[in-house]
Amino acid sequence: MNKKHFLLSLLLSLVASFSYAQTQPQGAVLTLKDALNFATTNNVAIKQAQLDEQGAEYKISETKGSGLPQLSGTGQLTVSPSVPTQLLPGEILGQPGTYIPVKFGQKYNANGGLELSQLIFSKSYFVGLEAAATTRDLYRLRTQMSQEDVIYNVSSAYLQALQTREQFNTIEAQYNKLVQLEKILKLQYKNDFAKKVDVSRITVNKTNLESQRQSLAAAYEQRKNALKFFMGMPMDQEFELSDSTTLANTTLPLTANANEIVAQRADYKALQTQKKLYGLNIENIKGKGFPTLAGFGQYAYQAQRQQFNLFDTSQPWFNTFVLGVKLNIPIFDGFQRKNQVRQAELEVKKTELTMLNLALGTQMGLDNALKQISTSQLAIENQERNVQLAQEVYATTNDLYKEGLSPLTELLDAEVALREAQTNLNNERLKYKIAQLDYVKARGELKNLIN
Repeated sequence: MNKKHFLLSLLLSLVASFSYAQTQPQGAVLTLKDALNFATTNNVAIKQAQLDEQGAEYKISETKGSGLPQLSGTGQLTVSPSVPTQLLPGEILGQPGTYIPVKFGQKYNANGGLELSQLIFSKSYFVGLEAAATTRDLYRLRTQMSQEDVIYNVSSAYLQALQTREQFNTIEAQYNKLVQLEKILKLQYKNDFAKKVDVSRITVNKTNLESQRQSLAAAYEQRKNALKFFMGMPMDQEFELSDSTTLANTTLPLTANANEIVAQRADYKALQTQKKLYGLNIENIKGKGFPTLAGFGQYAYQAQRQQFNLFDTSQPWFNTFVLGVKLNIPIFDGFQRKNQVRQAELEVKKTELTMLNLALGTQMGLDNALKQISTSQLAIENQERNVQLAQEVYATTNDLYKEGLSPLTELLDAEVALREAQTNLNNERLKYKIAQLDYVKARGELKNLIN
């Protein structure tokens, strides 16, 4: 071995033994489960859904309240600058054949009292009670749906950010090797042990890797920001991702029947509940054609004065007390209810079609996810073999280069091939995890990820 190759071998051995440790920003290490737990508490969409659920409880109380006694107070004060005059037959006062003008009432009039009403029968009221209770179930399911959407978005964002970081680490390691190799070749070039073209090749490859490195660093921060958004976390909060994230514990049967799965999904249950509400709406519209019966009572005081001395206790106030029932019988409404019922029936049919479409979409999601899982498993095995082979080729080429038996171009080609193999492996691992996530979503079991 000549002096040139000996020095090159020594320097490359130092490069091979260089171990790069990535410096990470200060912050807590966030696992996927930690991210999901944080999101289910802080995500804005979930909070909004929970407020809607709380509003449904108030709606139930409101509906019940319409069937309770209704009590109100009334009061009125009027001034008649000109008291109305009526003509009475003269026969009343012994003046037949004439009409006598008489003023009825006083200039100042005041009355006040209480009115009480109580609904006795209304078919719409009882249907409304059932609809209000069903609305509670609907909003509860919508809250669950919001949670599942957040779980999926957070998981997907987390996995993508993790894959971007892994890709960054791959490029970073290769970049640091080229940086050291460039230093070595520049030193050799000064001592006439290397060619100018070899230094240029290394510089070009290093510059390309630097661009990729910067792009991946920016992409990683963008992925983390997306994750923070879905979690409901402030953008200025720092954290790092855990390397232990996995969905491998997910049970993956060889086949999946959508008909057995879809009935357990929150979105399908929500559609069933929505269909029930539309059915209750039909009953409510029809119920408006039934008679309604209500009881009422009125108790009032009244005073009439020629002078404004309504609060003079020496002059009387007169009271009245009335009890009764009121019956309302709808007879003809211009076919309004008939057309309202038809519109509501169309909503039921549209919901049934949506349910059918969801079942078809669920089957498609299950089939596609299982096929992607199977494909990704094979692809990962192939890419792992490729990485192993690329590492062997790189190591062999590196040894040959140090011995002066292989040109620099072959070493750089081997480095590029190794980097591409590692990139492909990272991409396939992401596809595999996303496919697992899609499968869990199709089965309606996303909440299992935080249990």
